[in-house]
Amino acid sequence: MAFRTLLRALATSFVVGLACSRGGPTAVVWLTTGDRTRLLSREPDVRFAPVAQDSIATIAIDEAATYQEMVGFGAAITDASAWLIQNRLPPARRAELLQELFGRNPGVGLSFTRLTIGASDFSLSQYSYDDMPHGKTDPDLAHFSIDSARAAVLPVVQQARAINPHLTVMASPWSAPGWMKTTGSLIKGTLRPDAYAPFAEYLRRYIEAFAARGVPIGLISIQNEPHFEPGDYPGMRIEPPARARFVGEFLGPLFQRAGVGTQILDWDHNWNEPQSPLQMLSDSVARRYVAGVAWHCYGGEVTAQSVVHDAHPDKDTYFTECSGGNWAPSFSDNLVWMTQNLIIGATRGWARGVLLWNLALDEHHGPHTGGCGDCRGVVTIDSASGAITRNEEYYALAHASRFVRPGARRIGSSSGIEGLESVAFRNSDDGSKAVIVVNTAAVERRFAVGWAGRSVRYTIPARAVVTLSWR
Repeated sequence: MAFRTLLRALATSFVVGLACSRGGPTAVVWLTTGDRTRLLSREPDVRFAPVAQDSIATIAIDEAATYQEMVGFGAAITDASAWLIQNRLPPARRAELLQELFGRNPGVGLSFTRLTIGASDFSLSQYSYDDMPHGKTDPDLAHFSIDSARAAVLPVVQQARAINPHLTVMASPWSAPGWMKTTGSLIKGTLRPDAYAPFAEYLRRYIEAFAARGVPIGLISIQNEPHFEPGDYPGMRIEPPARARFVGEFLGPLFQRAGVGTQILDWDHNWNEPQSPLQMLSDSVARRYVAGVAWHCYGGEVTAQSVVHDAHPDKDTYFTECSGGNWAPSFSDNLVWMTQNLIIGATRGWARGVLLWNLALDEHHGPHTGGCGDCRGVVTIDSASGAITRNEEYYALAHASRFVRPGARRIGSSSGIEGLESVAFRNSDDGSKAVIVVNTAAVERRFAVGWAGRSVRYTIPARAVVTLSWR
Protein backbone atom coordinates (compact mmCIF):
# COMPACT_ATOMS: atom_id res chain seq x y z
CA MET A 1 0.00 0.00 0.00
CA ALA A 2 2.84 2.39 0.81
CA PHE A 3 4.38 1.79 -2.60
CA ARG A 4 1.04 2.43 -4.33
CA THR A 5 0.95 5.74 -2.51
CA LEU A 6 4.41 6.52 -3.88
CA LEU A 7 3.24 5.68 -7.41
CA ARG A 8 0.26 7.99 -7.03
CA ALA A 9 2.66 10.69 -5.91
CA LEU A 10 4.79 10.07 -8.99
CA ALA A 11 1.73 10.47 -11.16
CA THR A 12 0.24 13.59 -9.59
CA SER A 13 3.09 15.67 -8.25
CA PHE A 14 5.64 15.58 -11.05
CA VAL A 15 3.79 17.99 -13.32
CA VAL A 16 2.80 20.23 -10.43
CA GLY A 17 6.38 20.47 -9.25
CA LEU A 18 7.56 21.54 -12.68
CA ALA A 19 5.42 24.65 -12.70
CA CYS A 20 7.14 28.01 -12.66
CA SER A 21 6.41 30.77 -10.21
CA ARG A 22 7.32 34.42 -9.94
CA GLY A 23 10.38 33.55 -7.91
CA GLY A 24 11.78 31.28 -10.60
CA PRO A 25 11.09 27.69 -11.66
CA THR A 26 10.59 25.03 -9.06
CA ALA A 27 12.54 21.78 -9.16
CA VAL A 28 11.03 18.55 -7.94
CA VAL A 29 13.37 16.48 -5.78
CA TRP A 30 13.50 12.68 -5.48
CA LEU A 31 15.91 11.07 -3.03
CA THR A 32 17.26 7.60 -2.22
CA THR A 33 19.64 7.17 0.70
CA GLY A 34 22.13 4.39 1.32
CA ASP A 35 20.61 3.70 4.75
CA ARG A 36 17.21 3.10 3.04
CA THR A 37 15.37 5.69 5.09
CA ARG A 38 14.44 7.34 1.77
CA LEU A 39 13.65 5.15 -1.25
CA LEU A 40 12.75 7.17 -4.34
CA SER A 41 11.17 9.58 -1.88
CA ARG A 42 9.49 12.79 -3.01
CA GLU A 43 11.20 15.53 -1.01
CA PRO A 44 10.17 19.20 -0.65
CA ASP A 45 10.51 21.17 -3.87
CA VAL A 46 13.34 23.67 -4.21
CA ARG A 47 13.17 26.94 -6.13
CA PHE A 48 15.65 28.57 -8.44
CA ALA A 49 16.75 32.01 -7.28
CA PRO A 50 19.29 34.61 -8.43
CA VAL A 51 22.84 33.36 -8.02
CA ALA A 52 24.27 34.27 -4.64
CA GLN A 53 27.79 35.64 -4.38
CA ASP A 54 29.36 32.91 -2.30
CA SER A 55 31.62 29.94 -2.87
CA ILE A 56 29.16 27.03 -2.80
CA ALA A 57 30.15 24.17 -5.11
CA THR A 58 28.02 24.45 -8.25
CA ILE A 59 27.02 22.04 -11.01
CA ALA A 60 26.70 24.38 -13.99
CA ILE A 61 24.14 23.30 -16.61
CA ASP A 62 24.89 24.28 -20.21
CA GLU A 63 21.95 23.57 -22.52
CA ALA A 64 23.93 24.80 -25.52
CA ALA A 65 26.25 21.80 -25.20
CA THR A 66 24.33 18.72 -26.41
CA TYR A 67 25.51 15.15 -26.72
CA GLN A 68 23.93 11.78 -27.48
CA GLU A 69 20.20 11.19 -27.85
CA MET A 70 18.95 8.72 -25.27
CA VAL A 71 17.15 5.44 -25.90
CA GLY A 72 16.65 4.88 -22.20
CA PHE A 73 17.30 2.71 -19.17
CA GLY A 74 16.20 -0.79 -18.27
CA ALA A 75 17.10 -4.43 -17.69
CA ALA A 76 17.06 -7.76 -19.50
CA ILE A 77 13.90 -9.84 -19.72
CA THR A 78 15.78 -13.12 -19.47
CA ASP A 79 14.04 -16.50 -19.62
CA ALA A 80 14.23 -16.58 -15.81
CA SER A 81 12.72 -13.12 -15.44
CA ALA A 82 9.91 -13.84 -17.90
CA TRP A 83 9.12 -17.22 -16.35
CA LEU A 84 8.86 -15.75 -12.86
CA ILE A 85 6.69 -12.83 -13.94
CA GLN A 86 4.42 -15.09 -16.01
CA ASN A 87 4.20 -18.06 -13.62
CA ARG A 88 4.75 -16.78 -10.08
CA LEU A 89 2.50 -13.72 -10.15
CA PRO A 90 -1.29 -13.79 -10.49
CA PRO A 91 -2.56 -11.76 -13.47
CA ALA A 92 -3.50 -8.67 -11.46
CA ARG A 93 -0.16 -8.50 -9.65
CA ARG A 94 1.72 -9.22 -12.89
CA ALA A 95 -0.05 -6.34 -14.59
CA GLU A 96 0.65 -4.08 -11.62
CA LEU A 97 4.39 -4.90 -11.62
CA LEU A 98 4.78 -4.42 -15.36
CA GLN A 99 2.92 -1.12 -15.16
CA GLU A 100 5.22 -0.02 -12.34
CA LEU A 101 8.35 -1.00 -14.28
CA PHE A 102 7.49 0.07 -17.82
CA GLY A 103 4.73 2.60 -17.29
CA ARG A 104 4.94 6.29 -16.60
CA ASN A 105 2.46 8.17 -14.42
CA PRO A 106 2.47 5.91 -12.53
CA GLY A 107 5.65 3.92 -12.98
CA VAL A 108 9.40 4.34 -13.33
CA GLY A 109 9.35 4.32 -17.13
CA LEU A 110 11.89 1.66 -18.16
CA SER A 111 12.27 2.05 -21.92
CA PHE A 112 15.08 -0.35 -22.86
CA THR A 113 15.33 -4.13 -22.51
CA ARG A 114 17.44 -7.04 -23.72
CA LEU A 115 16.46 -10.54 -24.79
CA THR A 116 18.58 -13.66 -25.19
CA ILE A 117 18.52 -15.42 -28.57
CA GLY A 118 18.26 -18.92 -27.18
CA ALA A 119 19.41 -19.86 -23.72
CA SER A 120 21.70 -18.03 -21.31
CA ASP A 121 22.70 -19.15 -17.84
CA PHE A 122 19.38 -17.63 -16.71
CA SER A 123 17.20 -20.13 -18.57
CA LEU A 124 15.35 -23.20 -17.37
CA SER A 125 17.17 -25.40 -19.91
CA GLN A 126 19.92 -25.10 -22.49
CA TYR A 127 18.57 -24.66 -26.00
CA SER A 128 18.81 -22.75 -29.27
CA TYR A 129 16.07 -22.00 -31.80
CA ASP A 130 17.39 -24.74 -34.11
CA ASP A 131 18.64 -27.70 -32.08
CA MET A 132 19.61 -30.92 -33.83
CA PRO A 133 20.67 -34.37 -32.63
CA HIS A 134 24.41 -34.73 -32.16
CA GLY A 135 26.10 -35.21 -35.53
CA LYS A 136 23.17 -33.78 -37.51
CA THR A 137 23.09 -30.37 -39.19
CA ASP A 138 20.35 -28.11 -40.58
CA PRO A 139 21.99 -25.65 -43.00
CA ASP A 140 18.62 -24.67 -44.50
CA LEU A 141 17.17 -24.05 -40.99
CA ALA A 142 14.23 -26.34 -41.70
CA HIS A 143 13.84 -26.92 -37.96
CA PHE A 144 14.07 -23.26 -36.88
CA SER A 145 11.39 -22.43 -34.32
CA ILE A 146 10.83 -19.85 -31.58
CA ASP A 147 8.22 -22.02 -29.84
CA SER A 148 10.27 -22.00 -26.62
CA ALA A 149 9.70 -18.24 -26.35
CA ARG A 150 5.91 -18.45 -26.61
CA ALA A 151 5.15 -19.49 -23.04
CA ALA A 152 6.80 -16.64 -21.14
CA VAL A 153 9.26 -14.39 -22.98
CA LEU A 154 6.95 -13.22 -25.76
CA PRO A 155 3.90 -12.64 -23.51
CA VAL A 156 5.92 -10.57 -21.02
CA VAL A 157 7.63 -8.47 -23.69
CA GLN A 158 4.32 -7.97 -25.48
CA GLN A 159 2.74 -6.75 -22.25
CA ALA A 160 5.68 -4.42 -21.60
CA ARG A 161 5.40 -2.96 -25.12
CA ALA A 162 1.67 -2.48 -24.70
CA ILE A 163 2.41 -0.39 -21.62
CA ASN A 164 5.36 1.43 -23.21
CA PRO A 165 5.20 1.48 -27.03
CA HIS A 166 8.56 3.31 -27.03
CA LEU A 167 10.33 0.29 -25.49
CA THR A 168 13.53 -0.46 -27.41
CA VAL A 169 14.40 -4.16 -27.54
CA MET A 170 17.95 -5.46 -27.95
CA ALA A 171 18.78 -9.13 -28.50
CA SER A 172 21.99 -11.15 -28.06
CA PRO A 173 22.84 -14.82 -28.66
CA TRP A 174 24.86 -16.65 -26.02
CA SER A 175 25.73 -19.27 -28.65
CA ALA A 176 24.96 -20.29 -32.18
CA PRO A 177 23.17 -23.65 -32.42
CA GLY A 178 25.60 -26.39 -31.44
CA TRP A 179 25.76 -27.93 -34.90
CA MET A 180 27.22 -24.66 -36.23
CA LYS A 181 30.19 -24.75 -33.84
CA THR A 182 33.57 -26.40 -33.54
CA THR A 183 32.50 -28.22 -30.36
CA GLY A 184 29.21 -29.48 -31.80
CA SER A 185 27.67 -28.12 -28.61
CA LEU A 186 26.21 -24.97 -27.10
CA ILE A 187 29.11 -25.14 -24.63
CA LYS A 188 32.41 -23.51 -25.64
CA GLY A 189 33.86 -23.46 -29.14
CA THR A 190 33.64 -20.99 -32.00
CA LEU A 191 31.56 -20.58 -35.15
CA ARG A 192 32.67 -22.82 -38.00
CA PRO A 193 33.42 -20.93 -41.23
CA ASP A 194 30.90 -23.03 -43.15
CA ALA A 195 28.23 -21.90 -40.68
CA TYR A 196 28.63 -18.14 -41.20
CA ALA A 197 25.82 -17.97 -43.76
CA PRO A 198 23.39 -20.19 -41.78
CA PHE A 199 24.07 -18.26 -38.57
CA ALA A 200 23.37 -14.95 -40.32
CA GLU A 201 20.10 -16.37 -41.62
CA TYR A 202 19.32 -17.73 -38.12
CA LEU A 203 19.59 -14.21 -36.69
CA ARG A 204 17.49 -12.77 -39.52
CA ARG A 205 14.75 -15.34 -38.93
CA TYR A 206 14.76 -14.60 -35.21
CA ILE A 207 14.22 -10.90 -35.91
CA GLU A 208 11.48 -11.68 -38.44
CA ALA A 209 9.70 -14.11 -36.11
CA PHE A 210 9.67 -11.73 -33.13
CA ALA A 211 8.59 -8.77 -35.26
CA ALA A 212 5.67 -10.84 -36.59
CA ARG A 213 4.54 -11.24 -32.98
CA GLY A 214 4.68 -7.55 -32.15
CA VAL A 215 8.23 -7.41 -30.77
CA PRO A 216 10.49 -5.48 -33.15
CA ILE A 217 14.19 -5.96 -32.40
CA GLY A 218 15.88 -2.57 -32.62
CA LEU A 219 19.44 -3.68 -31.82
CA ILE A 220 21.36 -6.92 -32.04
CA SER A 221 24.83 -8.02 -31.03
CA ILE A 222 26.28 -11.05 -32.78
CA GLN A 223 27.54 -12.66 -29.56
CA ASN A 224 27.29 -12.04 -25.84
CA GLU A 225 30.77 -11.79 -24.31
CA PRO A 226 32.69 -13.11 -27.34
CA HIS A 227 35.96 -13.53 -25.40
CA PHE A 228 34.43 -15.84 -22.77
CA GLU A 229 33.76 -19.59 -23.07
CA PRO A 230 31.87 -20.69 -19.94
CA GLY A 231 32.06 -24.36 -19.06
CA ASP A 232 28.48 -24.95 -17.90
CA TYR A 233 26.18 -22.74 -20.00
CA PRO A 234 26.02 -21.55 -23.61
CA GLY A 235 28.88 -19.41 -24.87
CA MET A 236 30.98 -18.92 -27.99
CA ARG A 237 34.35 -17.30 -28.61
CA ILE A 238 34.58 -15.05 -31.66
CA GLU A 239 37.77 -13.05 -32.15
CA PRO A 240 37.75 -9.62 -33.86
CA PRO A 241 38.80 -10.86 -37.36
CA ALA A 242 36.06 -13.49 -37.30
CA ARG A 243 33.47 -10.97 -36.10
CA ALA A 244 34.54 -8.60 -38.88
CA ARG A 245 34.26 -11.29 -41.55
CA PHE A 246 30.89 -12.51 -40.27
CA VAL A 247 29.40 -9.00 -40.19
CA GLY A 248 31.12 -7.66 -43.32
CA GLU A 249 30.56 -10.62 -45.63
CA PHE A 250 27.42 -12.26 -44.25
CA LEU A 251 25.19 -10.57 -41.67
CA GLY A 252 25.49 -6.97 -42.87
CA PRO A 253 24.85 -7.74 -46.55
CA LEU A 254 22.00 -10.11 -45.63
CA PHE A 255 20.28 -7.45 -43.52
CA GLN A 256 20.75 -4.96 -46.34
CA ARG A 257 19.29 -7.29 -49.00
CA ALA A 258 16.38 -8.30 -46.78
CA GLY A 259 15.56 -4.76 -45.66
CA VAL A 260 16.21 -5.56 -42.00
CA GLY A 261 16.46 -2.29 -40.06
CA THR A 262 17.86 -3.83 -36.87
CA GLN A 263 21.15 -2.17 -35.95
CA ILE A 264 24.24 -4.31 -35.37
CA LEU A 265 26.41 -3.76 -32.29
CA ASP A 266 29.91 -5.12 -31.77
CA TRP A 267 31.61 -6.39 -28.62
CA ASP A 268 28.91 -6.73 -25.91
CA HIS A 269 31.65 -7.45 -23.38
CA ASN A 270 33.77 -5.81 -20.70
CA TRP A 271 35.44 -2.42 -20.42
CA ASN A 272 38.87 -4.02 -19.99
CA GLU A 273 39.42 -4.88 -23.67
CA PRO A 274 38.72 -1.76 -25.76
CA GLN A 275 41.29 -3.04 -28.27
CA SER A 276 38.86 -5.78 -29.35
CA PRO A 277 36.10 -3.52 -30.75
CA LEU A 278 38.79 -1.18 -32.06
CA GLN A 279 40.32 -4.06 -34.01
CA MET A 280 36.94 -5.15 -35.37
CA LEU A 281 36.09 -1.59 -36.41
CA SER A 282 39.43 -1.26 -38.19
CA ASP A 283 37.97 -3.52 -40.89
CA SER A 284 36.63 -1.06 -43.47
CA VAL A 285 34.01 -3.49 -44.82
CA ALA A 286 32.58 -4.61 -41.48
CA ARG A 287 32.61 -1.08 -40.12
CA ARG A 288 30.00 0.00 -42.68
CA TYR A 289 27.45 -2.34 -41.11
CA VAL A 290 28.20 -1.70 -37.42
CA ALA A 291 26.03 0.92 -35.74
CA GLY A 292 27.75 0.91 -32.36
CA VAL A 293 29.60 -0.81 -29.55
CA ALA A 294 28.08 -2.46 -26.46
CA TRP A 295 29.77 -2.74 -23.06
CA HIS A 296 29.61 -4.76 -19.81
CA CYS A 297 30.89 -3.86 -16.34
CA TYR A 298 32.71 -6.98 -15.13
CA GLY A 299 36.24 -5.81 -15.91
CA GLY A 300 38.02 -2.53 -16.55
CA GLU A 301 36.78 1.03 -16.17
CA VAL A 302 33.91 2.93 -17.76
CA THR A 303 36.40 5.34 -19.39
CA ALA A 304 37.01 2.65 -22.05
CA GLN A 305 33.73 3.70 -23.67
CA SER A 306 35.11 7.15 -24.44
CA VAL A 307 38.35 5.68 -25.81
CA VAL A 308 36.45 3.78 -28.49
CA HIS A 309 33.97 6.60 -29.07
CA ASP A 310 36.78 9.09 -29.63
CA ALA A 311 38.30 6.77 -32.24
CA HIS A 312 34.92 6.21 -33.95
CA PRO A 313 32.62 9.12 -33.09
CA ASP A 314 30.17 8.04 -35.81
CA LYS A 315 29.41 4.83 -33.87
CA ASP A 316 26.88 4.73 -31.05
CA THR A 317 27.66 3.51 -27.55
CA TYR A 318 25.43 1.32 -25.39
CA PHE A 319 25.91 -0.14 -21.95
CA THR A 320 24.21 -3.53 -22.05
CA GLU A 321 24.94 -5.64 -18.95
CA CYS A 322 25.83 -5.44 -15.28
CA SER A 323 24.53 -7.53 -12.40
CA GLY A 324 24.56 -7.11 -8.69
CA GLY A 325 24.75 -10.11 -6.40
CA ASN A 326 25.50 -11.53 -3.00
CA TRP A 327 29.21 -10.99 -3.54
CA ALA A 328 28.46 -7.32 -2.85
CA PRO A 329 25.78 -7.27 -0.12
CA SER A 330 25.90 -3.58 0.90
CA PHE A 331 22.85 -1.66 -0.36
CA SER A 332 24.65 1.66 0.13
CA ASP A 333 27.83 0.65 -1.70
CA ASN A 334 25.88 -0.88 -4.57
CA LEU A 335 23.56 2.11 -4.96
CA VAL A 336 26.51 4.50 -5.08
CA TRP A 337 28.64 2.36 -7.41
CA MET A 338 25.86 1.72 -9.90
CA THR A 339 24.76 5.33 -10.02
CA GLN A 340 28.33 6.61 -10.26
CA ASN A 341 29.49 4.16 -12.93
CA LEU A 342 26.41 3.12 -14.89
CA ILE A 343 23.83 5.89 -14.68
CA ILE A 344 26.38 8.74 -14.63
CA GLY A 345 29.67 7.27 -15.87
CA ALA A 346 28.24 5.28 -18.78
CA THR A 347 26.09 8.15 -20.06
CA ARG A 348 28.93 10.64 -19.69
CA GLY A 349 30.83 8.02 -21.70
CA TRP A 350 28.34 8.39 -24.57
CA ALA A 351 25.95 5.52 -23.78
CA ARG A 352 22.58 6.05 -25.46
CA GLY A 353 21.09 3.32 -23.30
CA VAL A 354 21.91 1.59 -20.02
CA LEU A 355 20.84 -1.98 -19.27
CA LEU A 356 21.24 -4.04 -16.15
CA TRP A 357 21.05 -7.83 -16.25
CA ASN A 358 18.05 -9.82 -14.95
CA LEU A 359 14.90 -7.75 -14.54
CA ALA A 360 13.61 -10.25 -11.96
CA LEU A 361 15.01 -13.25 -10.07
CA ASP A 362 13.66 -15.31 -7.21
CA GLU A 363 14.85 -15.58 -3.61
CA HIS A 364 17.34 -18.29 -4.66
CA HIS A 365 18.95 -16.08 -7.36
CA GLY A 366 17.31 -18.04 -10.14
CA PRO A 367 16.01 -19.95 -11.86
CA HIS A 368 19.27 -20.58 -13.69
CA THR A 369 21.12 -23.38 -15.46
CA GLY A 370 24.83 -23.07 -14.74
CA GLY A 371 26.63 -19.76 -14.51
CA CYS A 372 25.96 -17.23 -11.77
CA GLY A 373 24.53 -18.74 -8.60
CA ASP A 374 24.26 -15.55 -6.55
CA CYS A 375 23.17 -12.84 -9.00
CA ARG A 376 20.49 -10.36 -7.94
CA GLY A 377 17.63 -9.13 -10.10
CA VAL A 378 16.39 -5.57 -10.33
CA VAL A 379 13.45 -6.93 -8.37
CA THR A 380 13.17 -10.17 -6.41
CA ILE A 381 9.98 -12.20 -6.77
CA ASP A 382 9.38 -14.70 -3.97
CA SER A 383 8.61 -17.96 -5.76
CA ALA A 384 6.11 -19.08 -3.11
CA SER A 385 4.23 -15.93 -2.14
CA GLY A 386 4.81 -13.69 -5.14
CA ALA A 387 6.01 -10.90 -2.85
CA ILE A 388 8.16 -8.34 -4.65
CA THR A 389 11.33 -6.76 -3.27
CA ARG A 390 12.77 -3.71 -5.03
CA ASN A 391 16.55 -3.90 -4.91
CA GLU A 392 19.23 -1.22 -5.15
CA GLU A 393 19.38 -1.77 -8.92
CA TYR A 394 15.73 -0.71 -9.12
CA TYR A 395 16.38 2.59 -7.40
CA ALA A 396 19.54 3.36 -9.40
CA LEU A 397 17.62 2.85 -12.64
CA ALA A 398 14.52 4.70 -11.46
CA HIS A 399 16.47 7.86 -10.63
CA ALA A 400 17.18 8.11 -14.37
CA SER A 401 14.36 6.29 -16.16
CA ARG A 402 11.57 8.15 -14.37
CA PHE A 403 12.88 11.55 -15.48
CA VAL A 404 14.89 10.96 -18.69
CA ARG A 405 12.58 9.92 -21.48
CA PRO A 406 13.44 8.36 -24.87
CA GLY A 407 14.63 11.11 -27.20
CA ALA A 408 16.18 13.15 -24.39
CA ARG A 409 19.64 14.63 -24.94
CA ARG A 410 22.48 14.62 -22.51
CA ILE A 411 23.46 18.26 -21.99
CA GLY A 412 26.52 19.98 -20.63
CA SER A 413 27.09 19.89 -16.89
CA SER A 414 30.25 20.63 -14.96
CA SER A 415 31.84 17.96 -12.77
CA GLY A 416 34.82 17.69 -10.48
CA ILE A 417 33.13 18.58 -7.18
CA GLU A 418 34.71 16.53 -4.40
CA GLY A 419 32.43 13.67 -3.39
CA LEU A 420 29.78 14.44 -6.02
CA GLU A 421 29.23 12.97 -9.48
CA SER A 422 26.45 14.16 -11.78
CA VAL A 423 24.94 14.09 -15.26
CA ALA A 424 22.21 16.23 -16.85
CA PHE A 425 19.60 15.70 -19.57
CA ARG A 426 16.93 17.69 -21.43
CA ASN A 427 13.75 15.93 -22.59
CA SER A 428 12.75 16.58 -26.18
CA ASP A 429 9.00 16.59 -25.67
CA ASP A 430 8.59 19.35 -23.09
CA GLY A 431 12.09 20.76 -22.57
CA SER A 432 12.21 19.63 -18.94
CA LYS A 433 15.64 19.12 -17.42
CA ALA A 434 16.89 16.45 -15.04
CA VAL A 435 20.17 16.33 -13.15
CA ILE A 436 21.16 13.15 -11.30
CA VAL A 437 23.65 13.54 -8.47
CA VAL A 438 25.33 10.89 -6.33
CA ASN A 439 27.19 11.65 -3.10
CA THR A 440 30.01 9.14 -2.81
CA ALA A 441 31.24 10.61 0.48
CA ALA A 442 30.47 9.44 4.02
CA VAL A 443 29.21 12.93 4.95
CA GLU A 444 26.46 15.14 3.55
CA ARG A 445 27.36 17.64 0.82
CA ARG A 446 25.86 21.02 0.06
CA PHE A 447 25.84 22.06 -3.58
CA ALA A 448 24.03 24.24 -6.09
CA VAL A 449 22.75 23.65 -9.62
CA GLY A 450 23.31 26.68 -11.80
CA TRP A 451 21.04 27.20 -14.82
CA ALA A 452 20.00 30.20 -16.94
CA GLY A 453 21.46 32.77 -14.57
CA ARG A 454 19.81 31.25 -11.51
CA SER A 455 20.68 28.50 -9.09
CA VAL A 456 19.02 26.09 -6.74
CA ARG A 457 20.65 24.76 -3.57
CA TYR A 458 20.43 21.34 -2.02
CA THR A 459 22.08 19.34 0.75
CA ILE A 460 22.42 15.68 -0.21
CA PRO A 461 22.86 13.12 2.58
CA ALA A 462 25.89 10.85 2.73
CA ARG A 463 25.90 7.93 0.27
CA ALA A 464 22.73 9.09 -1.43
CA VAL A 465 21.31 9.74 -4.90
CA VAL A 466 19.08 12.66 -5.82
CA THR A 467 17.31 13.66 -9.00
CA LEU A 468 16.21 17.26 -9.51
CA SER A 469 13.90 18.01 -12.44
CA TRP A 470 12.42 21.27 -13.70
CA ARG A 471 11.38 23.27 -16.73
